[in-house]
Amino acid sequence: MTALIATVGVGKGTWGTVRQLIDSAEWTSIFIIAQEFAAQKFSAGKNFEFILIKEEQSLPEMTEAIRKQLEGKIQDLEVALNMESGSGKEHMAAMAALMKLGVGIRQVTSEKDRLQEL
Repeated sequence: MTALIATVGVGKGTWGTVRQLIDSAEWTSIFIIAQEFAAQKFSAGKNFEFILIKEEQSLPEMTEAIRKQLEGKIQDLEVALNMESGSGKEHMAAMAALMKLGVGIRQVTSEKDRLQEL
């Protein structure tokens, strides 16, 4: 498969969707972009790594934080990206960081426990 990168916001209402996506396919690696609160509370049935960000970071700072934490960890030419959870700022930073890393992006979701590419 490929690596999954998903944003997880502080509102727990969308966490179930991310968990469902994690379980819907075999991933080479899973990275969850989240603030400290979510990192302390979020769990899933598979191993994953948190990419920690801070709400008070500017958009360029957040982008660079994500890029640095992902650098050298993505072995695939493209990643599966889900941004159903989190804020617009987190989404912009995630997209910008992935573009700076030079990987292709496939937007994905889980519908009825099945992986769906958008």
